[in-house]
Amino acid sequence: MGDTSSVNNQITMSVILPCYNESESVGQSVDEAYSGITAASLSGEVMVVDNNSTDDSANIAILHGARVISEPQPGYGSALRAGIACSNGEILVIADADLTYDLPGLAKLIEPIVNDQADLVIGQRVNVTSKAMPLLHRWLGTPVLTYLVKRATGGIKITDSQSGFRAFRRDVIQSLDLTSTGMEFASEMLIKAARRGVRIMEIPSPYRPRVGQSKLNPFSDGIRHLRQIFLLAPYMLLILPASLLFAVGVIIQLLSLISPKGISVGSTFWQPVFFSGIAMVLGLQAILAGQFLSSRFDSGLPNIGKSLLERKWFRFCLPGGLSSIIAGLSIDGALFILWRTGLNGFALRIPLASLAQTLMIDGVSLTGFGLFVPLIEHPPAKVLPEPLVISEDGLNKITTIEIQELLGETRID
Repeated sequence: MGDTSSVNNQITMSVILPCYNESESVGQSVDEAYSGITAASLSGEVMVVDNNSTDDSANIAILHGARVISEPQPGYGSALRAGIACSNGEILVIADADLTYDLPGLAKLIEPIVNDQADLVIGQRVNVTSKAMPLLHRWLGTPVLTYLVKRATGGIKITDSQSGFRAFRRDVIQSLDLTSTGMEFASEMLIKAARRGVRIMEIPSPYRPRVGQSKLNPFSDGIRHLRQIFLLAPYMLLILPASLLFAVGVIIQLLSLISPKGISVGSTFWQPVFFSGIAMVLGLQAILAGQFLSSRFDSGLPNIGKSLLERKWFRFCLPGGLSSIIAGLSIDGALFILWRTGLNGFALRIPLASLAQTLMIDGVSLTGFGLFVPLIEHPPAKVLPEPLVISEDGLNKITTIEIQELLGETRID
């Protein structure tokens, strides 16, 4: 394992195994973890975080020599956060207690950290079979989430963002302020680590079929991952694509006004007014949603912590929205007058009608955003408790010393 012998006596490690009803495999997982620590020639501990198991998982882990702690809050992230907080090692390794990961070979996983080549190492799952990982996870879930994580981090070089076999420095991971309670913990760790300049490396690692019943819920876990990624990267995953969509909608809307009969596509004409309206409405709403999220969560950009009310563009939301509504109503009014006067053949009536509806919908969105965000930023004051009567009818009810104590004064003249 390289030149680790010179630091063997200085480095300790903790292997953290979250566990929920893994009685069939937790004992062997603990044994494999200890064999991996021995193979790495490091001193260490194996921690099993019991996450509300209803079987004998905790007792079995204790019999195999593990240090067992209990985390009552359910969830993969909750268990790992508890394990990290209670660990003693300088290097931490996380895995599952279902025998899927190569715990006997964890020496290869921690080698880049021991040799000061990385701060966070991911075990890229290789030799994956359909028995080890469901096809939906293998060909859809993991690739899509990995792509989104890479976009959210500006393109870190990883291929398996959802691997649960990882090693990292304890002080580094604690500095990330991880808060996720579920499976989205894996994505949050990578996004925050990349943004803080943590050195991330990926190495191949065997992956085996799990022992026991899987606890994963593909739909709910996937939604939690997507929500976490969008909260952490609203600019990359919401605002930028939405701005492009809105711009495309505007361009197509202009084309429909220039060529009201439609755009020639071979022998047919394409009338783009419907798509343009949808693009402008969805684009604006996604932009506003992304802006709101960027003010509430760690978006990784300079605007972190800066409220929407402090951003210059926000002051234009209310007047811009009202102007858009008025413009839309004016166009609809003009079209109504033309219809009443019998000018039904007016060539621009359909593009203008589409534009009017789009302006009114976007206007309502902007106006609502401008009206409700201040209420969120500055909520109404709480009702104050009944005031204390200090004096009534000129008669003091409390002494000067008591008044000073109520006012928080520490010095009495």
